[in-house]
Amino acid sequence: FYVVIAHDQSHGPIINGMTLSFRLISLWKPTPPPGSFSIGREWGREEKIVAVGRYYRLPRRDVAEFALVVEDAHQGRGIGTLLLEQLAFIARDNGIRFFVGEVLIESEEMMRVIQKSGFEVTQELEEDVYRIMLDLAPTPVVEERSVEREKIATIASMRAFLKPRSIAVIGASRRKDSVSNKLFRNLLSQGFNGVVYPVNPNTRSVASVRAYRSVLEIPDEIDLAVVVIPSDKVREAVEKCGRKGVRGVVVISAGFAEYGNEGVERQDRLVETTLSYGMRLVGPNCMGIINTDPDVNMNATFSSVFPPAGNVALGTQSGALGLAILEHAQKLNIGLSSFVSIGNRADVSSNDLLQYWEQDPATGVILLYLESFDAPRRFTRRRFARIARGVSVVKPVVAVKSGRTAAGSRAAKSHTGALAATEVGSDALFKQAGIIRVDTLEELFDMATLLAHQPIPKGNRVAILTNGGGPAILAADACAANGLELPSLFEKTIEGLKEFLPSTASIGNPIDMTATATAEQYNKALNILAQDPFADIVIVIFIPPVATNLEAVAAAISKALPRLRKRGKTVVASFMGYRGACADLVTKEGYCVPSFAFPESAALSLARAYEYREWLKRPKGRVPAMYDIDKHRAAAIVESAMGKNKDRPFLMDTHSMSDLLECYGIKVVQSMDAATPEEAASLAGKVGFPVVLKLLSDTIIHKTDVGGVALDLRNQAEVKRAFDDIRGRLESLGRSSDMRGVTVQKMVRGGVELIVGVTQDPSFGPLILFGMGGVYTELFKDVAFRIHPLTDVDAEEMVRSVNAYKLLKGWRGSPAGDVKAIEGLLLRVSEMIEDVPQIAELDLNPVKVMEKGRGYVIVDARLMLA
Repeated sequence: FYVVIAHDQSHGPIINGMTLSFRLISLWKPTPPPGSFSIGREWGREEKIVAVGRYYRLPRRDVAEFALVVEDAHQGRGIGTLLLEQLAFIARDNGIRFFVGEVLIESEEMMRVIQKSGFEVTQELEEDVYRIMLDLAPTPVVEERSVEREKIATIASMRAFLKPRSIAVIGASRRKDSVSNKLFRNLLSQGFNGVVYPVNPNTRSVASVRAYRSVLEIPDEIDLAVVVIPSDKVREAVEKCGRKGVRGVVVISAGFAEYGNEGVERQDRLVETTLSYGMRLVGPNCMGIINTDPDVNMNATFSSVFPPAGNVALGTQSGALGLAILEHAQKLNIGLSSFVSIGNRADVSSNDLLQYWEQDPATGVILLYLESFDAPRRFTRRRFARIARGVSVVKPVVAVKSGRTAAGSRAAKSHTGALAATEVGSDALFKQAGIIRVDTLEELFDMATLLAHQPIPKGNRVAILTNGGGPAILAADACAANGLELPSLFEKTIEGLKEFLPSTASIGNPIDMTATATAEQYNKALNILAQDPFADIVIVIFIPPVATNLEAVAAAISKALPRLRKRGKTVVASFMGYRGACADLVTKEGYCVPSFAFPESAALSLARAYEYREWLKRPKGRVPAMYDIDKHRAAAIVESAMGKNKDRPFLMDTHSMSDLLECYGIKVVQSMDAATPEEAASLAGKVGFPVVLKLLSDTIIHKTDVGGVALDLRNQAEVKRAFDDIRGRLESLGRSSDMRGVTVQKMVRGGVELIVGVTQDPSFGPLILFGMGGVYTELFKDVAFRIHPLTDVDAEEMVRSVNAYKLLKGWRGSPAGDVKAIEGLLLRVSEMIEDVPQIAELDLNPVKVMEKGRGYVIVDARLMLA
């Protein structure tokens, strides 16, 4: 049986109503005898609705009436819970804050669903009916239960790909130079511990194995189908897999979303087919899957490389690059637990891989090659970041992401959007999620060799042992540049080294044993360093001279390794020119010292591993509850504004924006918009002199660049003159049509100028920005980004992570700023974008932070809804 969720929007626009239904699909077996037929459906497939959930928006626009019904025979299976959860996500995305409904007193099962949902529930009993109201704000309980349900389902679905009992290769060819033949032979030659069936209607056998004309003719059950046929025939073949009851499909074939609009449509239809049968899909346009587990032994790729078994899992979006990655891993002797090429990610994505590998006992380190992140789905906007954070707590995740250009910044409509389009935002996102980001594939494998074979450094103090001064200096510089320290050695360590090293040796840190150092001296020195309380990390450098061979030194290091590990030391080597897991650097217990070609690479990898250790120690924090927020009024303000501008993103007018911000306790300096010089002069008198005039424009972000700001205006005549000057400057630039008027504000003096902003990232959803504000925001780019929602720890770290924090602490005698107030502002902004998903971009710039205890003043703000 397969349960599928279906969306039905026939009852009106999605913003006003939504219906979800569960269809239960029963696949009958065996195949009917010849001559049998059915009416209205294909034989072997029956569908019926077993559950329906729906909501309709009420006149109060932030409230909707909802109803759920689950067929008696299917109650208690979590269907009602999932319907409620997904309806709530859809409703929240459309500005609905509350569900109301009625439940009969005898409907105990439905009341349990509602009460265990995690949403805050209020209920009143009237005669035989419970009248209930659900606050759809996602509480920690809602989030936790949703995550757990999704995780269990994902892991179960991924077993069909990584631990199948039977595989059908659809399109298996007899031509030895074909991809399909190579893939089929790889399954056989590797000794897959299951059954493999070739499917080819044009031949009787492939590689001496009987072939079947169709997957439907295979007499046994099939867990996994690998499809290698022309793209225009893939959907038909996959539909037959669904009728057969196949659980997972890997589509190697190209010709889908990577080939333009026609390919996108073909891919969409393919996904519809797999989901309608409850199947998962890897690809299309991918390389396949490898699992080195001896109980599986599966090479379902067209690569001739089958890496050694190990504890590193590797996921890649690029099929072509996957070949090179496998070959490189083999050269470095890096053992893999599994390898998955996800191609176009039409269904299975890096999110699914992360959740599976988190619980996979054979996997200790996860490597990802990412070209882009998964687009946020309606129900799981923060999916990648949330999943990655959870996995990183358990196992290190290392990622290299291509596409590091800032071309996207040209399309941004705000300071925040422009900054987020660069890699500054992505770096911050990786750090928050606990992912170790690297810049190149070479660095990816450097991290893999370190994390797979050595404990994560418990501190950042490094001891360097070498037989050459030059590389030691390079290593010391690289350590210092990456935040690692070279402390003075313990006095007992120095005394022990002097006992056997020559007088010409440099016994400090680095320890230069001179070019004549023997393997025995390496061993003795390492045994002494194992006892040094000031060293958390040991970097061993060896430049092969004539007198001492590499194998002897490697054996000496290996001999000392158990004692170093017992003391919790992280040990790496730099055998100049050699990379990977050297066979001579492995102990009889199976411990290994990774070797780096150059000491700088070792230092960089160690620094990243130490940063990961610090992230693991970081407190999780909490999202604080705020009780002074008027969510109902905020929803009404947004609903009114959206009613006039449903078809396009638009800037809120100053008055509506100020009202919305005020609902969340965020106050902007008094501002009024004026369309003429006379109106500006009149409003200035109401605001109170001195005032500031600022250009009011939907298209010009940087007002100062066009002379669009006039400060310290002290009377109405100066205001009128300033209005005319701004208009004249725009006319001279040929941009008079960009001026809608001016904003009149009270002049605010003093304070540290900062920026707080929000932008919608296509991959992560809302990003929150903090940093140096004013006219220098994009020049210095002294900013920090975090994924929404912010915890109190996130807010503290954001404020302290930028150089502008020095100004808040009090720079060279200046008074300290109100740090707590700005942290509170960040948390209130996070709360606002949680409740108002229509916020596309927000700029609060500058935010003037006053002296400690005096709060802040927002001098300028832009808010775009969509």
